[in-house]
Amino acid sequence: MKIPFTNLYQQYVDCRDDIDTAIASTIQSSSFITGPDASKFESVFADYVKSEDCAGTGSGTTALLCSLRAAGIGVGDEVITTPHTFVATTEAIVSVGATPRFADIDPDTHLIDLDQVEHMIGPRTRAILFVDIYGQCPDLDRLRALCDGYKLWMIEDAAHSLGTQWQDRPIGSIADLTCFSFNPVKNLGAMGDAGCVTGSVRLMDAVRKYRDHGRTGRYDIVDLGYNARIDNMQSNIVLAKLPKLESWIARKREICAYYNERLHGVIKTIHLDPRVAQGHYVYVIQTPRRDQLRSFLEEHGVSTNIHYAITTHTQPAFRSWYTSCPVAERTVTEILSLPCWYSITDDQIDHVVNTVRKFFQ
Repeated sequence: MKIPFTNLYQQYVDCRDDIDTAIASTIQSSSFITGPDASKFESVFADYVKSEDCAGTGSGTTALLCSLRAAGIGVGDEVITTPHTFVATTEAIVSVGATPRFADIDPDTHLIDLDQVEHMIGPRTRAILFVDIYGQCPDLDRLRALCDGYKLWMIEDAAHSLGTQWQDRPIGSIADLTCFSFNPVKNLGAMGDAGCVTGSVRLMDAVRKYRDHGRTGRYDIVDLGYNARIDNMQSNIVLAKLPKLESWIARKREICAYYNERLHGVIKTIHLDPRVAQGHYVYVIQTPRRDQLRSFLEEHGVSTNIHYAITTHTQPAFRSWYTSCPVAERTVTEILSLPCWYSITDDQIDHVVNTVRKFFQ
């Protein structure tokens, strides 16, 4: 049995007619970058996550970049963040001229350690940029109180967590600025790069300015900005897929619950907070024998991945800001992501589970 790590084509198959119509409509209108299509996407998505407003961007990375700019963060400011994330999180902080300060992660959830975060807040701290790793989220009520108490921006990297809920509130409706990615590998993927930010109307107006070269009008360049707009093709493709998202995530929750049940006591799995209805972007296990297990799974036809193999604070580009984060540094040598795409079959899931169990036997 050959089991790929993911199956990107299936999202197209499930929405083929709607996607084909969306693409044809965009081509026929010959309106490719701004206008009613992008505005419709922003309105529908804001309603979906119960946010006041939404601003589409060209990627999850530019969503982070424009969010930091909208919050006025720049040279001389510090942003507390996690080293266990994709490089874009740290890249955005450094790109606006701010200093990343790395808090270690919780060993059971791999989320940013909020106890450590609170001790790190200093006079130059302007924001906490946290990551919903694997589709989880940290204690958002505690984070909200922390940010309000110290007058900090609460910025959420939700590239993994579309569809996740914190105590019945959708991700996208709680932080000051929430950044989403529609990279093709995500639970809701575009056919190329795309992303968005949600938050208040005032902040989204600022995001729209920075995503469009710093413009407030066609010829009014009031600030240094970027070419970071979402295009209409991707807006329409994401909208075509959105009605299917809840059923896709429901199936992924079933898959991951089954993994938890069958792998309990066999290998370390991620602790799930009962207050979180998780979107399960990826399903992660942890063992010091990760590399041997990965090879064994590959020999038995199971493809895996690692999210993420290297902490950002140890990457050459960011070593100037290195600080010891021993939990994160150990964790990335032990984690492994198993296939959990929503259309995987029960037989394939059983093969994955049985192969993991066979390795440890």
